[in-house]
Amino acid sequence: MADFLSLEEFCAMHMMKKLLLPYIFLLCWHSLNALFTVEAPKSLYTAELGSNVTMECIFPVNGKLKFRDLSVIWEKKDEVRKDVYVLLKGKEDSGSQHSDFQGRIKLLKENLDFGQSVLQITNVKLRDAGLYHCLIEYGGADYKTINLKVQAPYRTITREVVSTGDKEWKLTCHSEGYPKAEVMWQNGECQDLTDKANTSYETGSDQLYRVTSTLTIKNRTRENFRCIFWNKEIQENTSANLYILDSADDMLWTESRRFVWPILIVTVLAGSVSVTVCIRKARANKDCRTRMAKSSINIAKLSKDKDAHDCRGPPFEDEELKYIQIEKT
Repeated sequence: MADFLSLEEFCAMHMMKKLLLPYIFLLCWHSLNALFTVEAPKSLYTAELGSNVTMECIFPVNGKLKFRDLSVIWEKKDEVRKDVYVLLKGKEDSGSQHSDFQGRIKLLKENLDFGQSVLQITNVKLRDAGLYHCLIEYGGADYKTINLKVQAPYRTITREVVSTGDKEWKLTCHSEGYPKAEVMWQNGECQDLTDKANTSYETGSDQLYRVTSTLTIKNRTRENFRCIFWNKEIQENTSANLYILDSADDMLWTESRRFVWPILIVTVLAGSVSVTVCIRKARANKDCRTRMAKSSINIAKLSKDKDAHDCRGPPFEDEELKYIQIEKT
């Protein structure tokens, strides 16, 4: 009498086959491609936001490369697979490239002759971080996994010191970066004041963390403080110093510093008007002096001409009268 499996036994065998299937596939894959192996000189690359990165995997060529027999695929492993670059039998397939990478990807084809698949990503985005597969088919087939990390250091810190009255001050530091940073506070004596600070985090569509930390201090005068942005994942910190001054002028400057530029602009405009008036007055005086000088020259010329005329003899009327008298005689 034939033996029949119960429903529970059948389901158990089915699940066992399903679990073993990936291992069977990998075993067959490596057996079939034992002579063709893809290697990755580096399994981890780190790039800064906005920079360029070059990733590489190598494969055996064995003589002169037959480009029409070569296929190269770079893909990114996200929730869904994204084609980064595809070369099938010597022909590029740009139509399959994911929109995240369009216009930013280049494969250095001149390196393929040496068995190097070199991929360049320009203007690196935070979303570029993750696992990549470099797949090569050339007689045999194999792939390697490469990890790309993207970071954005907190290098620019915006500072603000505001007096809220009654010798109370609010010290604020703001910066942007990735991944999330811790913010620590110290006074001039290196005492930790982090517990007294309020730190908030926001993220935008660019995935950057916008970190704002505020420390409130009472009854402190002429003292310096420091905020420190500690990026634990990349082991990097950036700090900024803030100062509290106690004179009335300094407090007035702190509270009204947002009016400084308008005041400076008004002052410059007023100065420009004064300078223009002075220039016009100077030009007017110059013109007046020029006219006076010209008048003096003309007067002198006329006087000289008159003297010259007197030196030539009696006037014309006297000569004519003398001629008449002679004729009558």
